[in-house]
Amino acid sequence: MATTLALTAVALAAALALLLKSPNARAGAMAIALIGAPIILLAQVWDAGPVERLRDHPPVLAAVVVAGLVVLVAGAWIFRRWPLLVPLAAAFVLPFRVPLDLGDGQPVNLLLPLYVVTGAAALAWAWERAQADPDAPDGDRRPGAADVALLLFVVLYAIESWWSDDQSKAVEQVAFFYVPFALLYVVLRTVPWTPKLAARAFGVVVVVALALAGVGFYEAATHHVLLNPRVIASNQIDDVFRVNSLFFDPNIYGRFLALTMLGITAAMLWTRAGRTVAIAGVLLAILLGALITTYSQTSFLALLAGLTVLGGLRFGPWKAFGSLVAVVLVGVVLVLAAPGALNIKGLNEGGADDATSGRVTLTGGGIGLWADHPIEGVGSGGFAVAYRRAERSGERKAVDASHTIPITIAAEQGLIGLAAYLVLLVLVLRRLVRDAEDLPARAAIAAMTIALIVHTMGYAAFLEDPVLWVLLAVGSALAPPRPEARRARLRLRRSKTPARRPRPAAADAAPPAP
Repeated sequence: MATTLALTAVALAAALALLLKSPNARAGAMAIALIGAPIILLAQVWDAGPVERLRDHPPVLAAVVVAGLVVLVAGAWIFRRWPLLVPLAAAFVLPFRVPLDLGDGQPVNLLLPLYVVTGAAALAWAWERAQADPDAPDGDRRPGAADVALLLFVVLYAIESWWSDDQSKAVEQVAFFYVPFALLYVVLRTVPWTPKLAARAFGVVVVVALALAGVGFYEAATHHVLLNPRVIASNQIDDVFRVNSLFFDPNIYGRFLALTMLGITAAMLWTRAGRTVAIAGVLLAILLGALITTYSQTSFLALLAGLTVLGGLRFGPWKAFGSLVAVVLVGVVLVLAAPGALNIKGLNEGGADDATSGRVTLTGGGIGLWADHPIEGVGSGGFAVAYRRAERSGERKAVDASHTIPITIAAEQGLIGLAAYLVLLVLVLRRLVRDAEDLPARAAIAAMTIALIVHTMGYAAFLEDPVLWVLLAVGSALAPPRPEARRARLRLRRSKTPARRPRPAAADAAPPAP
Protein backbone atom coordinates (compact mmCIF):
# COMPACT_ATOMS: atom_id res chain seq x y z
CA MET A 1 0.00 0.00 0.00
CA ALA A 2 2.88 2.39 0.78
CA THR A 3 4.30 1.91 -2.71
CA THR A 4 0.99 2.62 -4.43
CA LEU A 5 0.40 5.72 -2.29
CA ALA A 6 3.87 7.01 -3.17
CA LEU A 7 3.23 6.18 -6.81
CA THR A 8 0.00 8.17 -6.78
CA ALA A 9 1.71 11.12 -5.08
CA VAL A 10 4.47 11.20 -7.70
CA ALA A 11 1.95 10.99 -10.56
CA LEU A 12 -0.06 13.83 -8.99
CA ALA A 13 3.10 15.92 -8.62
CA ALA A 14 3.91 15.43 -12.31
CA ALA A 15 0.42 16.66 -13.20
CA LEU A 16 0.60 19.67 -10.88
CA ALA A 17 3.88 20.73 -12.48
CA LEU A 18 1.75 22.00 -15.37
CA LEU A 19 -1.64 22.60 -13.75
CA LEU A 20 -0.62 24.88 -10.86
CA LYS A 21 -0.60 28.63 -11.41
CA SER A 22 2.41 29.79 -9.41
CA PRO A 23 5.77 29.14 -11.12
CA ASN A 24 7.41 28.41 -7.75
CA ALA A 25 4.74 25.85 -6.88
CA ARG A 26 5.10 24.21 -10.28
CA ALA A 27 8.86 24.03 -9.78
CA GLY A 28 8.31 22.30 -6.45
CA ALA A 29 5.91 19.79 -7.99
CA MET A 30 8.41 19.11 -10.78
CA ALA A 31 11.16 18.49 -8.20
CA ILE A 32 8.97 16.06 -6.24
CA ALA A 33 8.20 14.04 -9.37
CA LEU A 34 11.79 14.21 -10.59
CA ILE A 35 13.13 12.85 -7.30
CA GLY A 36 10.27 10.57 -6.30
CA ALA A 37 9.99 8.48 -9.47
CA PRO A 38 13.62 7.22 -9.39
CA ILE A 39 13.34 6.44 -5.67
CA ILE A 40 10.21 4.33 -6.19
CA LEU A 41 11.81 2.63 -9.17
CA LEU A 42 15.01 1.93 -7.26
CA ALA A 43 13.02 0.36 -4.43
CA GLN A 44 11.24 -1.80 -7.01
CA VAL A 45 14.46 -3.13 -8.60
CA TRP A 46 16.62 -3.11 -5.46
CA ASP A 47 16.98 -6.90 -5.51
CA ALA A 48 17.34 -7.18 -9.29
CA GLY A 49 20.52 -8.58 -10.81
CA PRO A 50 22.25 -5.39 -12.06
CA VAL A 51 21.40 -3.37 -8.93
CA GLU A 52 22.43 -6.22 -6.65
CA ARG A 53 25.80 -6.44 -8.37
CA LEU A 54 26.28 -2.71 -7.87
CA ARG A 55 25.32 -3.01 -4.21
CA ASP A 56 28.05 -5.60 -3.77
CA HIS A 57 30.60 -3.00 -4.91
CA PRO A 58 29.86 0.26 -3.03
CA PRO A 59 32.66 2.28 -4.71
CA VAL A 60 31.29 1.42 -8.13
CA LEU A 61 27.74 2.27 -7.02
CA ALA A 62 28.92 5.62 -5.62
CA ALA A 63 30.79 6.37 -8.84
CA VAL A 64 27.69 5.59 -10.94
CA VAL A 65 25.51 7.86 -8.78
CA VAL A 66 28.00 10.72 -8.87
CA ALA A 67 28.49 10.38 -12.62
CA GLY A 68 24.73 10.42 -13.17
CA LEU A 69 24.28 13.55 -11.06
CA VAL A 70 27.14 15.30 -12.86
CA VAL A 71 25.58 14.50 -16.24
CA LEU A 72 22.17 15.77 -15.13
CA VAL A 73 23.53 19.02 -13.67
CA ALA A 74 25.72 19.65 -16.72
CA GLY A 75 22.81 18.96 -19.04
CA ALA A 76 20.55 21.24 -17.01
CA TRP A 77 23.11 24.05 -17.25
CA ILE A 78 23.34 23.60 -21.03
CA PHE A 79 19.57 23.53 -21.49
CA ARG A 80 19.09 26.57 -19.28
CA ARG A 81 21.66 28.50 -21.28
CA TRP A 82 20.32 27.30 -24.67
CA PRO A 83 16.70 26.22 -24.05
CA LEU A 84 15.93 25.61 -27.72
CA LEU A 85 18.35 22.67 -27.64
CA VAL A 86 15.79 20.72 -25.58
CA PRO A 87 13.42 19.85 -28.48
CA LEU A 88 16.34 19.03 -30.78
CA ALA A 89 17.96 16.73 -28.21
CA ALA A 90 14.64 15.04 -27.46
CA ALA A 91 14.03 14.47 -31.16
CA PHE A 92 17.46 12.89 -31.56
CA VAL A 93 17.21 10.37 -28.69
CA LEU A 94 13.48 9.68 -29.03
CA PRO A 95 13.60 6.16 -30.53
CA PHE A 96 16.69 4.68 -28.87
CA ARG A 97 16.07 1.94 -26.33
CA VAL A 98 18.56 -0.02 -24.21
CA PRO A 99 17.55 -3.58 -23.22
CA LEU A 100 18.25 -4.39 -19.56
CA ASP A 101 17.62 -7.60 -17.63
CA LEU A 102 16.16 -6.73 -14.25
CA GLY A 103 16.37 -10.30 -13.00
CA ASP A 104 12.92 -11.68 -13.90
CA GLY A 105 14.02 -13.20 -17.20
CA GLN A 106 12.13 -10.59 -19.23
CA PRO A 107 14.41 -7.80 -20.53
CA VAL A 108 13.05 -4.29 -20.17
CA ASN A 109 13.74 -1.86 -23.00
CA LEU A 110 14.51 1.44 -21.35
CA LEU A 111 14.80 4.76 -23.13
CA LEU A 112 17.93 5.67 -21.17
CA PRO A 113 19.12 8.44 -23.53
CA LEU A 114 15.66 10.02 -23.41
CA TYR A 115 15.61 9.72 -19.61
CA VAL A 116 18.88 11.66 -19.42
CA VAL A 117 17.56 14.42 -21.69
CA THR A 118 14.24 14.54 -19.80
CA GLY A 119 15.91 14.68 -16.40
CA ALA A 120 18.29 17.46 -17.42
CA ALA A 121 15.53 19.45 -19.16
CA ALA A 122 13.15 19.05 -16.19
CA LEU A 123 15.89 20.15 -13.78
CA ALA A 124 16.59 23.25 -15.89
CA TRP A 125 12.85 23.96 -16.13
CA ALA A 126 12.37 23.72 -12.36
CA TRP A 127 15.55 25.72 -11.71
CA GLU A 128 14.32 28.63 -13.82
CA ARG A 129 10.83 28.73 -12.32
CA ALA A 130 12.06 28.35 -8.76
CA GLN A 131 13.91 31.67 -9.18
CA ALA A 132 10.95 33.46 -10.76
CA ASP A 133 8.95 36.17 -9.05
CA PRO A 134 5.89 34.40 -7.56
CA ASP A 135 3.68 37.44 -8.17
CA ALA A 136 4.74 38.03 -11.78
CA PRO A 137 3.24 36.02 -14.67
CA ASP A 138 5.78 33.65 -16.18
CA GLY A 139 4.43 33.83 -19.74
CA ASP A 140 3.73 30.09 -19.99
CA ARG A 141 0.58 29.20 -21.83
CA ARG A 142 -2.04 28.01 -19.38
CA PRO A 143 -3.18 24.39 -19.67
CA GLY A 144 -6.46 23.53 -21.32
CA ALA A 145 -8.96 20.72 -20.93
CA ALA A 146 -6.85 18.31 -23.01
CA ASP A 147 -3.83 18.88 -20.74
CA VAL A 148 -5.93 18.24 -17.64
CA ALA A 149 -7.43 15.06 -19.12
CA LEU A 150 -4.02 13.73 -20.17
CA LEU A 151 -2.23 14.30 -16.88
CA LEU A 152 -5.15 13.21 -14.70
CA PHE A 153 -5.35 9.98 -16.70
CA VAL A 154 -1.85 9.21 -15.39
CA VAL A 155 -3.03 9.93 -11.84
CA LEU A 156 -6.06 7.68 -12.37
CA TYR A 157 -3.81 4.86 -13.58
CA ALA A 158 -1.73 5.16 -10.42
CA ILE A 159 -4.83 5.16 -8.21
CA GLU A 160 -6.26 2.06 -9.87
CA SER A 161 -3.06 0.16 -9.15
CA TRP A 162 -4.21 -0.08 -5.53
CA TRP A 163 -6.31 -3.17 -6.23
CA SER A 164 -4.11 -4.70 -8.92
CA ASP A 165 -2.75 -8.23 -8.54
CA ASP A 166 0.46 -7.13 -10.27
CA GLN A 167 1.42 -3.86 -8.66
CA SER A 168 5.02 -4.26 -9.77
CA LYS A 169 3.85 -3.96 -13.38
CA ALA A 170 1.94 -0.78 -12.52
CA VAL A 171 5.02 0.65 -10.81
CA GLU A 172 7.09 -0.07 -13.92
CA GLN A 173 4.52 1.58 -16.16
CA VAL A 174 4.30 4.74 -14.06
CA ALA A 175 7.96 5.08 -13.07
CA PHE A 176 9.51 3.98 -16.38
CA PHE A 177 7.04 5.60 -18.77
CA TYR A 178 4.16 7.75 -17.54
CA VAL A 179 5.92 10.07 -15.09
CA PRO A 180 9.10 10.66 -17.18
CA PHE A 181 7.02 11.27 -20.30
CA ALA A 182 4.67 13.55 -18.36
CA LEU A 183 7.67 15.63 -17.24
CA LEU A 184 8.91 15.75 -20.83
CA TYR A 185 5.42 16.85 -21.88
CA VAL A 186 5.43 19.66 -19.32
CA VAL A 187 8.82 20.89 -20.52
CA LEU A 188 7.98 20.72 -24.23
CA ARG A 189 4.52 22.18 -23.64
CA THR A 190 6.12 25.39 -22.36
CA VAL A 191 8.76 25.67 -25.12
CA PRO A 192 8.13 28.69 -27.42
CA TRP A 193 7.38 26.55 -30.44
CA THR A 194 7.32 28.01 -33.93
CA PRO A 195 6.82 26.25 -37.29
CA LYS A 196 10.53 26.78 -37.97
CA LEU A 197 11.59 25.11 -34.72
CA ALA A 198 9.17 22.24 -35.35
CA ALA A 199 10.67 21.79 -38.83
CA ARG A 200 14.19 21.66 -37.40
CA ALA A 201 13.23 19.08 -34.79
CA PHE A 202 11.49 16.97 -37.43
CA GLY A 203 14.59 17.24 -39.62
CA VAL A 204 16.53 15.58 -36.80
CA VAL A 205 13.89 12.83 -36.69
CA VAL A 206 14.22 12.24 -40.45
CA VAL A 207 18.00 11.87 -40.17
CA VAL A 208 17.58 9.36 -37.33
CA ALA A 209 14.92 7.47 -39.32
CA LEU A 210 17.27 7.15 -42.31
CA ALA A 211 20.04 5.81 -40.08
CA LEU A 212 17.67 3.27 -38.51
CA ALA A 213 16.42 2.30 -41.96
CA GLY A 214 20.03 1.61 -42.95
CA VAL A 215 20.38 -0.75 -40.00
CA GLY A 216 17.13 -2.43 -41.01
CA PHE A 217 18.30 -2.90 -44.58
CA TYR A 218 21.50 -4.48 -43.26
CA GLU A 219 19.46 -6.93 -41.16
CA ALA A 220 17.27 -7.80 -44.14
CA ALA A 221 20.27 -8.33 -46.43
CA THR A 222 22.22 -10.47 -43.96
CA HIS A 223 19.21 -12.19 -42.34
CA HIS A 224 20.70 -11.28 -38.98
CA VAL A 225 18.59 -9.44 -36.39
CA LEU A 226 20.63 -7.50 -33.84
CA LEU A 227 18.10 -7.33 -30.98
CA ASN A 228 15.23 -9.35 -29.46
CA PRO A 229 15.71 -13.14 -29.24
CA ARG A 230 11.97 -13.60 -29.83
CA VAL A 231 12.17 -12.01 -33.27
CA ILE A 232 15.24 -14.11 -34.05
CA ALA A 233 13.41 -17.31 -33.06
CA SER A 234 10.27 -16.28 -34.96
CA ASN A 235 12.24 -15.62 -38.15
CA GLN A 236 13.58 -19.17 -38.04
CA ILE A 237 10.12 -20.73 -38.33
CA ASP A 238 8.03 -18.12 -40.16
CA ASP A 239 7.75 -17.75 -43.91
CA VAL A 240 8.83 -14.09 -43.77
CA PHE A 241 11.93 -12.46 -42.28
CA ARG A 242 11.05 -9.43 -40.13
CA VAL A 243 13.56 -6.79 -39.08
CA ASN A 244 13.41 -4.39 -36.17
CA SER A 245 16.56 -2.27 -36.66
CA LEU A 246 17.59 -0.94 -33.23
CA PHE A 247 14.03 -1.23 -31.90
CA PHE A 248 13.04 -4.21 -29.81
CA ASP A 249 9.91 -4.90 -31.83
CA PRO A 250 9.26 -4.72 -35.59
CA ASN A 251 5.85 -3.12 -34.97
CA ILE A 252 7.33 -0.22 -33.01
CA TYR A 253 9.98 0.20 -35.71
CA GLY A 254 7.23 0.20 -38.33
CA ARG A 255 5.20 2.73 -36.32
CA PHE A 256 8.17 5.10 -36.16
CA LEU A 257 8.76 4.81 -39.92
CA ALA A 258 5.07 5.35 -40.72
CA LEU A 259 4.86 8.48 -38.57
CA THR A 260 8.02 9.89 -40.13
CA MET A 261 6.60 9.25 -43.59
CA LEU A 262 3.45 11.17 -42.69
CA GLY A 263 5.49 14.20 -41.64
CA ILE A 264 7.40 14.11 -44.94
CA THR A 265 4.14 13.72 -46.88
CA ALA A 266 2.70 16.80 -45.17
CA ALA A 267 5.73 18.82 -46.22
CA MET A 268 5.25 17.58 -49.79
CA LEU A 269 1.53 18.43 -49.92
CA TRP A 270 1.85 21.94 -48.48
CA THR A 271 4.72 23.17 -50.66
CA ARG A 272 4.99 24.50 -54.18
CA ALA A 273 8.75 24.08 -54.46
CA GLY A 274 9.63 21.34 -56.93
CA ARG A 275 12.93 20.63 -55.19
CA THR A 276 11.16 19.97 -51.89
CA VAL A 277 8.73 17.60 -53.60
CA ALA A 278 11.58 15.69 -55.26
CA ILE A 279 13.56 15.31 -52.02
CA ALA A 280 10.42 14.24 -50.16
CA GLY A 281 9.69 11.64 -52.83
CA VAL A 282 13.15 10.11 -52.48
CA LEU A 283 12.87 10.01 -48.69
CA LEU A 284 9.43 8.40 -48.85
CA ALA A 285 10.71 5.71 -51.23
CA ILE A 286 13.57 4.83 -48.86
CA LEU A 287 11.38 4.72 -45.76
CA LEU A 288 8.65 2.77 -47.54
CA GLY A 289 11.22 0.13 -48.45
CA ALA A 290 12.27 -0.01 -44.80
CA LEU A 291 8.63 -0.28 -43.70
CA ILE A 292 8.06 -3.24 -46.00
CA THR A 293 10.85 -5.18 -44.28
CA THR A 294 8.98 -4.98 -40.95
CA TYR A 295 5.89 -6.85 -42.25
CA SER A 296 3.92 -4.83 -39.70
CA GLN A 297 0.24 -4.91 -40.64
CA THR A 298 -0.72 -2.33 -38.02
CA SER A 299 1.94 0.07 -39.29
CA PHE A 300 0.52 -0.03 -42.81
CA LEU A 301 -2.99 0.56 -41.46
CA ALA A 302 -1.70 3.49 -39.42
CA LEU A 303 0.02 4.93 -42.48
CA LEU A 304 -3.21 4.62 -44.48
CA ALA A 305 -5.18 6.38 -41.74
CA GLY A 306 -2.67 9.19 -41.53
CA LEU A 307 -2.62 9.68 -45.31
CA THR A 308 -6.41 9.89 -45.24
CA VAL A 309 -6.25 12.64 -42.63
CA LEU A 310 -3.68 14.57 -44.65
CA GLY A 311 -5.80 14.21 -47.76
CA GLY A 312 -8.86 15.47 -45.94
CA LEU A 313 -7.03 18.48 -44.54
CA ARG A 314 -5.40 19.37 -47.86
CA PHE A 315 -8.04 18.52 -50.47
CA GLY A 316 -11.28 18.26 -48.52
CA PRO A 317 -12.89 15.45 -46.53
CA TRP A 318 -15.03 14.03 -49.34
CA LYS A 319 -12.12 13.43 -51.71
CA ALA A 320 -10.13 11.84 -48.92
CA PHE A 321 -13.08 9.66 -47.94
CA GLY A 322 -13.51 8.50 -51.53
CA SER A 323 -9.84 7.56 -51.74
CA LEU A 324 -10.10 5.68 -48.44
CA VAL A 325 -13.13 3.71 -49.64
CA ALA A 326 -11.29 2.79 -52.83
CA VAL A 327 -8.23 1.57 -50.91
CA VAL A 328 -10.40 -0.41 -48.46
CA LEU A 329 -12.21 -2.10 -51.36
CA VAL A 330 -8.89 -3.05 -52.93
CA GLY A 331 -7.80 -4.49 -49.58
CA VAL A 332 -11.00 -6.52 -49.24
CA VAL A 333 -10.58 -7.91 -52.75
CA LEU A 334 -6.95 -8.83 -51.96
CA VAL A 335 -7.98 -10.61 -48.75
CA LEU A 336 -10.66 -12.60 -50.54
CA ALA A 337 -8.61 -13.36 -53.66
CA ALA A 338 -5.15 -14.00 -52.20
CA PRO A 339 -5.27 -14.42 -48.41
CA GLY A 340 -1.95 -16.27 -48.42
CA ALA A 341 -0.14 -13.12 -49.53
CA LEU A 342 -1.21 -11.51 -46.26
CA ASN A 343 -0.35 -14.57 -44.16
CA ILE A 344 -4.06 -15.32 -43.72
CA LYS A 345 -4.48 -19.10 -43.67
CA GLY A 346 -8.26 -19.01 -43.52
CA LEU A 347 -11.21 -16.66 -43.22
CA ASN A 348 -12.44 -18.25 -39.97
CA GLU A 349 -11.52 -17.24 -36.41
CA GLY A 350 -8.49 -19.50 -36.32
CA GLY A 351 -7.09 -18.07 -39.54
CA ALA A 352 -7.62 -14.54 -38.31
CA ASP A 353 -5.93 -15.43 -35.03
CA ASP A 354 -2.89 -16.83 -36.85
CA ALA A 355 -2.69 -13.83 -39.17
CA THR A 356 -2.79 -11.41 -36.24
CA SER A 357 -0.31 -13.35 -34.05
CA GLY A 358 -2.95 -14.40 -31.54
CA ARG A 359 -4.55 -10.99 -31.12
CA VAL A 360 -8.09 -12.31 -31.68
CA THR A 361 -7.76 -14.65 -28.70
CA LEU A 362 -6.22 -11.92 -26.54
CA THR A 363 -9.00 -9.52 -27.48
CA GLY A 364 -11.65 -12.04 -26.49
CA GLY A 365 -9.87 -12.67 -23.20
CA GLY A 366 -9.69 -8.95 -22.48
CA ILE A 367 -13.40 -8.51 -23.12
CA GLY A 368 -14.07 -11.39 -20.74
CA LEU A 369 -11.99 -9.75 -18.01
CA TRP A 370 -13.92 -6.51 -18.46
CA ALA A 371 -17.21 -8.40 -18.22
CA ASP A 372 -16.10 -9.88 -14.89
CA HIS A 373 -14.97 -6.48 -13.51
CA PRO A 374 -17.02 -3.90 -15.43
CA ILE A 375 -16.62 -0.82 -13.20
CA GLU A 376 -13.18 -0.86 -11.61
CA GLY A 377 -11.35 -3.44 -13.78
CA VAL A 378 -8.69 -5.86 -12.54
CA GLY A 379 -6.35 -3.00 -11.62
CA SER A 380 -3.64 -1.14 -13.48
CA GLY A 381 -1.00 -3.48 -14.84
CA GLY A 382 -2.97 -6.57 -13.84
CA PHE A 383 -3.98 -7.79 -17.30
CA ALA A 384 -1.31 -10.51 -17.62
CA VAL A 385 -1.93 -12.08 -14.20
CA ALA A 386 -5.72 -11.92 -14.54
CA TYR A 387 -5.61 -13.31 -18.09
CA ARG A 388 -3.47 -16.30 -17.10
CA ARG A 389 -5.75 -16.95 -14.13
CA ALA A 390 -8.85 -16.79 -16.30
CA GLU A 391 -7.30 -19.09 -18.91
CA ARG A 392 -6.00 -21.41 -16.16
CA SER A 393 -2.54 -21.20 -17.64
CA GLY A 394 0.54 -21.33 -15.45
CA GLU A 395 2.89 -20.41 -18.27
CA ARG A 396 4.50 -16.99 -18.20
CA LYS A 397 3.66 -16.10 -21.77
CA ALA A 398 4.32 -12.78 -23.44
CA VAL A 399 0.91 -11.50 -22.41
CA ASP A 400 1.16 -7.98 -21.06
CA ALA A 401 -1.90 -6.52 -22.82
CA SER A 402 -4.61 -7.40 -25.31
CA HIS A 403 -2.75 -5.46 -28.05
CA THR A 404 -5.92 -3.38 -28.43
CA ILE A 405 -5.57 -0.39 -26.15
CA PRO A 406 -9.29 0.30 -25.46
CA ILE A 407 -9.80 -3.32 -24.43
CA THR A 408 -6.67 -3.33 -22.26
CA ILE A 409 -7.84 -0.14 -20.54
CA ALA A 410 -11.35 -1.55 -20.07
CA ALA A 411 -10.00 -4.80 -18.60
CA GLU A 412 -7.53 -3.13 -16.24
CA GLN A 413 -9.31 0.11 -15.35
CA GLY A 414 -12.94 -0.74 -16.02
CA LEU A 415 -15.60 1.68 -17.16
CA ILE A 416 -13.93 4.47 -15.16
CA GLY A 417 -10.68 4.23 -17.08
CA LEU A 418 -12.39 3.65 -20.43
CA ALA A 419 -14.50 6.79 -19.99
CA ALA A 420 -11.39 8.81 -19.09
CA TYR A 421 -9.63 7.41 -22.18
CA LEU A 422 -12.51 8.37 -24.50
CA VAL A 423 -12.73 11.87 -23.03
CA LEU A 424 -8.97 12.24 -23.53
CA LEU A 425 -9.22 11.23 -27.19
CA VAL A 426 -12.07 13.66 -27.88
CA LEU A 427 -10.32 16.61 -26.26
CA VAL A 428 -6.94 15.88 -27.83
CA LEU A 429 -8.30 15.38 -31.34
CA ARG A 430 -10.46 18.49 -31.08
CA ARG A 431 -7.41 20.53 -30.16
CA LEU A 432 -5.11 19.08 -32.81
CA VAL A 433 -7.49 18.91 -35.78
CA ARG A 434 -9.16 22.31 -35.36
CA ASP A 435 -7.85 24.60 -38.13
CA ALA A 436 -4.92 22.23 -38.70
CA GLU A 437 -5.08 22.80 -42.47
CA ASP A 438 -3.76 26.33 -41.96
CA LEU A 439 -0.27 25.14 -41.02
CA PRO A 440 1.69 22.17 -42.46
CA ALA A 441 3.28 21.38 -39.09
CA ARG A 442 -0.12 21.18 -37.39
CA ALA A 443 -1.55 19.07 -40.21
CA ALA A 444 1.38 16.66 -39.89
CA ILE A 445 0.98 16.42 -36.11
CA ALA A 446 -2.77 15.77 -36.41
CA ALA A 447 -2.22 13.02 -39.00
CA MET A 448 0.63 11.43 -37.03
CA THR A 449 -1.38 11.43 -33.80
CA ILE A 450 -4.41 9.80 -35.42
CA ALA A 451 -2.16 7.26 -37.12
CA LEU A 452 -0.56 6.39 -33.78
CA ILE A 453 -3.97 5.97 -32.17
CA VAL A 454 -5.01 3.65 -35.02
CA HIS A 455 -1.79 1.69 -34.50
CA THR A 456 -2.68 1.13 -30.84
CA MET A 457 -5.88 -0.62 -31.94
CA GLY A 458 -3.75 -3.51 -33.20
CA TYR A 459 -0.72 -3.15 -30.98
CA ALA A 460 0.09 -2.01 -27.46
CA ALA A 461 1.97 1.12 -26.31
CA PHE A 462 -0.33 4.13 -26.09
CA LEU A 463 0.99 6.41 -23.35
CA GLU A 464 4.01 4.10 -23.13
CA ASP A 465 5.24 5.58 -26.41
CA PRO A 466 7.11 8.89 -25.92
CA VAL A 467 6.31 9.87 -29.50
CA LEU A 468 2.67 10.41 -28.54
CA TRP A 469 3.61 12.73 -25.68
CA VAL A 470 5.90 14.76 -27.95
CA LEU A 471 3.22 15.06 -30.63
CA LEU A 472 0.63 16.20 -28.09
CA ALA A 473 3.02 18.73 -26.55
CA VAL A 474 4.09 20.28 -29.85
CA GLY A 475 0.58 20.17 -31.29
CA SER A 476 -0.85 21.84 -28.19
CA ALA A 477 1.79 24.57 -28.25
CA LEU A 478 1.17 25.30 -31.95
CA ALA A 479 -2.63 25.17 -31.65
CA PRO A 480 -4.38 28.54 -31.81
CA PRO A 481 -5.40 29.75 -28.34
CA ARG A 482 -9.03 30.00 -27.34
CA PRO A 483 -10.59 33.49 -27.77
CA GLU A 484 -10.58 34.25 -24.05
CA ALA A 485 -7.00 33.03 -23.71
CA ARG A 486 -5.99 35.13 -26.72
CA ARG A 487 -7.49 38.24 -25.11
CA ALA A 488 -5.71 37.52 -21.82
CA ARG A 489 -2.36 37.15 -23.57
CA LEU A 490 -2.91 40.43 -25.40
CA ARG A 491 -3.62 42.18 -22.09
CA LEU A 492 -0.45 40.65 -20.60
CA ARG A 493 1.60 41.78 -23.60
CA ARG A 494 0.23 45.31 -23.33
CA SER A 495 0.99 45.46 -19.62
CA LYS A 496 4.64 44.65 -20.36
CA THR A 497 4.89 47.26 -23.15
CA PRO A 498 6.39 50.57 -21.91
CA ALA A 499 4.11 53.58 -22.12
CA ARG A 500 4.60 55.86 -25.09
CA ARG A 501 5.83 59.41 -24.65
CA PRO A 502 3.03 61.97 -24.53
CA ARG A 503 2.46 64.08 -27.58
CA PRO A 504 3.83 67.66 -27.46
CA ALA A 505 1.53 70.31 -26.08
CA ALA A 506 -0.36 72.59 -28.40
CA ALA A 507 1.98 75.49 -27.62
CA ASP A 508 5.01 73.48 -28.64
CA ALA A 509 3.43 72.12 -31.78
CA ALA A 510 4.21 73.61 -35.15
CA PRO A 511 1.89 76.47 -36.22
CA PRO A 512 -0.86 75.47 -38.59
CA ALA A 513 -0.34 76.14 -42.27
CA PRO A 514 -2.03 79.28 -43.60
